[in-house]
Amino acid sequence: MKEYEAQGIPVWGITVQNEPMATQRWESCIFSAEEERDFLKLSLGPIMARQGLADKNIIVWDHNRDLINQRVNVIYSDTAAARFAWGTGFHWYETWAGGTPMYDNVAAVNEAYPDKKLLFTEGCAESFNPDHFQYWPNAERYGASMIHDFNNGTVGWTDWNILLDENGGPNHADNFCFAPVHANTAAGDLIYTPSYYYIGHFSKFIRPNAKRLSAVSSRSQLLSTTFVNVDGSIVTVVMNQSDAPVTYRLIVGSESAAQTIPARGIQTVVY
Repeated sequence: MKEYEAQGIPVWGITVQNEPMATQRWESCIFSAEEERDFLKLSLGPIMARQGLADKNIIVWDHNRDLINQRVNVIYSDTAAARFAWGTGFHWYETWAGGTPMYDNVAAVNEAYPDKKLLFTEGCAESFNPDHFQYWPNAERYGASMIHDFNNGTVGWTDWNILLDENGGPNHADNFCFAPVHANTAAGDLIYTPSYYYIGHFSKFIRPNAKRLSAVSSRSQLLSTTFVNVDGSIVTVVMNQSDAPVTYRLIVGSESAAQTIPARGIQTVVY
């Protein structure tokens, strides 16, 4: 870490271990909740402090939403370990078991430990298929996850890789995936996937240090989240999960405005 910064690369923080409950065909290191707690408490945290790196944020878990609650309960209930943890990182791959995203687990962590941050640290559309560069359900997965995770207390959301090649790599373990942007190395150009544009509905308008405002939808077809930027501008992102256009009213206090969102659409309103 010190060498990175000596080369002019600032380090904001680290995670204890990527996906500590995954046995993969690529590099893996299994940590039980108790082992991660003790490593943080007895080794990593004190060493970071002794080395003058106490200002670097340490993230625990860094795995899927499914087991996030058990992990943080073990670590954060130990005050000696919890004092070294900035917050909890999580991914979206709990659907590997055949179920749906477990957004409520993130909300439960936020409710139980409001003094600890939540950060989405990895997500990608798996199982690369060159016929799916313009596959819109991949983008909808991003939009739904970002809206739910932000509404459940997440303070930031990061992709796995912003740029991969035309084969979903390079990857030494043949774990080829989609990214928002792919480089066509043969043609020397870029392929912008729908996920790129969905991310832009958030990243272009919700600026650093924005605060989330309470916002709910009165129609089940619509997902929404709202933030206020430091300049006072308010941003509402709306996503239509249905196959038909929806006309709705955006209501802020005593003011309202009629809006229409296309079928399967996403829109950002700035006011």
